Amino acid sequence: MLIWGIIMSTNTNGGLPDIAEIEKLANQFFRALPGNSLNDASAQRDLQNLAPAGDSSQGSIYTDNDLLKISSPESPDKYAPLSGPVAGSGISPSAINQGNAVNLQDPQTSFADPGLNASKQPAAPVSGGGIPPSKAGLPVQPTAGISDYFEYPGFPGYRDAPQTFPVTGYAAPVPQNLSQLPYQQEQPFETELREILNKVNSSVPSPQIPFSGLPAADVNAYYFLNDNHHPASSSVKLDNSDKAGLSGFMPPFDINLVRRDFPILQEYVKGKPLIWLDNAATTQKPRQVIERLTYFYEHENSNIHRAAHELAARATDAYEGARKKVQAFLNAGSVNEIVFVRGATEAINLVAKTWGEQKLEAGDEIIVSHLEHHANIVPWQQLAAKKGLKIRVIPVDDDGQILLDEYARLLGPKTKLVAFTQVSNALGTVTPAAQIVQMAHSAGAKVLIDGAQSVSHMRVDVKALNADWFVFSGHKVFGPTGIGVLYGKEALLNETQPWQGGGNMIVDVTFEHTQYQNAPGRFEAGTGNIADAVGLGAAIDYVTRLGMDAIAQYEHYLLVYATGLLKEVPGLRLIGTAPEKASVLSFVLDGYKTEEVGSELNKEGIAVRSGHHCAQPILRRFGFESTVRPSLAFYNTCAEVDILVDTLRRLKREGRRL
Repeated sequence: MLIWGIIMSTNTNGGLPDIAEIEKLANQFFRALPGNSLNDASAQRDLQNLAPAGDSSQGSIYTDNDLLKISSPESPDKYAPLSGPVAGSGISPSAINQGNAVNLQDPQTSFADPGLNASKQPAAPVSGGGIPPSKAGLPVQPTAGISDYFEYPGFPGYRDAPQTFPVTGYAAPVPQNLSQLPYQQEQPFETELREILNKVNSSVPSPQIPFSGLPAADVNAYYFLNDNHHPASSSVKLDNSDKAGLSGFMPPFDINLVRRDFPILQEYVKGKPLIWLDNAATTQKPRQVIERLTYFYEHENSNIHRAAHELAARATDAYEGARKKVQAFLNAGSVNEIVFVRGATEAINLVAKTWGEQKLEAGDEIIVSHLEHHANIVPWQQLAAKKGLKIRVIPVDDDGQILLDEYARLLGPKTKLVAFTQVSNALGTVTPAAQIVQMAHSAGAKVLIDGAQSVSHMRVDVKALNADWFVFSGHKVFGPTGIGVLYGKEALLNETQPWQGGGNMIVDVTFEHTQYQNAPGRFEAGTGNIADAVGLGAAIDYVTRLGMDAIAQYEHYLLVYATGLLKEVPGLRLIGTAPEKASVLSFVLDGYKTEEVGSELNKEGIAVRSGHHCAQPILRRFGFESTVRPSLAFYNTCAEVDILVDTLRRLKREGRRL
């Protein structure tokens, strides 16, 4: 309270305390605490020497501002939310301060200790500053704290805050010696960073940050300095049965730090903070992807392969490095199984117009599911019309689940291809993909999986799925638009005729004959989308470091939370209620057209999709031409869901007056 009194006496900002003074005084306070490891001279030197050798442009990557974010081991009850020494990376400080085995170089590392159940977790004090619970009573992530103070809309100077951790979760300034570029060796000083982190509070447990479903407009700006802390409330249940296991849920990463990585989330629409719930259409891009694209054009831009100069080598390394990242992300057997295309749509068309044209004959049958996006229907229809093929459809039940018994009846000796989605873009249904593949192979058919909606929500292992082809789009997994991937088994790709002809896909050309490269080159004619492939690699780095399992866990929590609230809105009907779902919530609202609902939500800054979602057959299966479709990602919060639900309730109260 002494600090608070001094701070309030320095008010020079139109009724608000001076930000710089807060930082200065709080840092002095934390340094003065007995036993604080930051008083150790060697630790101080280590923190100051983390910047790459030879760089003097930015100095140390740690500043006095960052010291504010490290709690004192002697005063855990005087708790302030932390950003931790890896701010901007999405790594929860609790995962470090609890002494968990965090390997920053291991893409499979989970940044939360699943062995710590609610009874073993450190006490989680929350603010006593009048922060309301979320609408369903569940503990949800705070919308402001020390770690995101300068980013919070409405606070003076928040847009001018220095971005200390631009690309990899910590500073990676361009070195003066351009022969050592930061992207030529991924995360070049992680080992040193890990050693330093082990010295800073590595053995002192730090309380985890509890959720709080506080909408932006209600934030008490300085609640993190309030001394009236109290323990987090015990289990609060969504439906009084806690079937979803939501009581005391703790996120596997710090959502506040994650949101800081996405610049567009600071945008305003109609005077309201943007709430992006249109993730099934496209996902937003983290700063790490944006800056990677900028870096490519500033330092690496060149055509790839076949040149002897330095920039061609850099561009080729970056492009082929991205291919290796995709291979690891999908657990493919070889980089030769990864073909870069414009997106999932182009990948499906590629298979139809190469393998399909080459292998299928009149009378052959292609099976698709009722859940398919138009991109996994139209190319097969075109091929069927051209070659005399028959398309058969797997039906779904009233919840939107694949009927496997009916699928089994469709399979037969004429079945040559089964093409289906792993996650429905219109309903969110997760299909039993491995079982569908196994049944198709038993009938002698090839299998293509549309993974456009799955790669951003769950771990994908193409070896385990055993599909012959798997496709996805970069912009659905936080990467750039105009880039996507076709995975295909290597032997199958090499026996398939090329799709387009030109440079880059040939071994030798005469006027009489052309010899083609093996995969992937035979399917990448001409100059490809080099920069966006590199950007896709950066996006894969980002989600891999968060952990796909951690993302799936958090998004499932959000989905259950949102589903429970939407079911309580009068006149609202959810379309697609399968038990196995990803983060899609299609609905219709009595008395309103779907475009009217979308327009009203837009007035509140809420972005959703309204229409047929390029999936007309499945919507018509439920008797509708369109739905409203909020879709969630790991940067969304329960507070945003609350605003969505409040707006829908208001529309029902007011009645249709548009």
